[in-house]
Order: sequence, then C-alpha cells, then structure tokens
Amino acid sequence: MQLEQQSQESRWRGTVPSALDGRVLGLVVVTAALAASLNVPYGGLPVGIVAFAVLAGGGVAVHLLGERKLRRLTDGLVERWADAGGRIEDVTKTSEGMRTEWLVHTPDGSIRIGGIALVPVSRLSVEWQGVGDTMDASEAEAELDRLAESLFEEIFEIGAATQRS
Repeated sequence: MQLEQQSQESRWRGTVPSALDGRVLGLVVVTAALAASLNVPYGGLPVGIVAFAVLAGGGVAVHLLGERKLRRLTDGLVERWADAGGRIEDVTKTSEGMRTEWLVHTPDGSIRIGGIALVPVSRLSVEWQGVGDTMDASEAEAELDRLAESLFEEIFEIGAATQRS
C-alpha cells in the first residue's frame, strides 16, 4: 500500500496534545538557579539575578522549541498514516521519565512517539511492540514523507498481517 492512498474506513481528525512538561521546566529552573548562584560571590546579587534570568529563559525557550518540533513531527506522522489508511483512534500525552512522548492508539496496539525536547539535541524516537528507532529530529523533519511511509509499512501493513496470522 502506498502512503498516498486514501482509506474510506476511518480518518483521524484529532490533534496532538501539547506536551509541555513541568518536570523538564522545573529541572531547567533548578539548574539555572544553581548555575546563577555561582555568580553571586563574584558579582553580587544583581549579577546572580541576571544570570538566573538568562539561563532560565534560555532553558525554557530551548524546551519550548524542542517540544514544538517533536509535536510537529508526531502530528505529521499521524496525519500521513491516517491519510494512507492507518486506523488511528487517539493520540495522548504520556509522562514517563524526562522524555516528551505521545501514545498513538491504534486497534493493533499503541505506538510511542517522542524524544528529547531540547532543540539543539532533539531526537525523535518511534517505538511499536517493543521495537524502536531513534534519529535526529532535524533529519526526521527533512525526510518526513519517507519516514512516514517506511513506518506505515512496518506498523500498519506488516503489523496487520502478523496480527491476522
């Protein structure tokens, strides 16, 4: 089945929920506070406050941009799978560990999509039935059509054939 084929059965029309993670943001704030506190003995309290503001602001921005990139990739994959005939029931956010992840619910099981949501080192991982693959998020974004097609074949076509056997 080619990715461009349309399915008359089901068409997912939902959205991928936001995955801003308070734990990651908390870690950024605590790390910024610790790093800024090192400046207090040398530059005084004003330098420490400025250092905290710069580090915390930068860390939050890096997380927001990384989350946005991973969410865009997840949405792109799910949309392409649904357009090709994959039966998508729902997409939910998970909160295990410090990773940003979504579960794509299908009749054949859940697909876990996520990764590290820090923009300079963002990684996308896709896991289905215990088997996963990870790649750089920028590389995945550049090759989204090819990635969606190969994952569709592996998950929806091969997976459906294995489920019937």
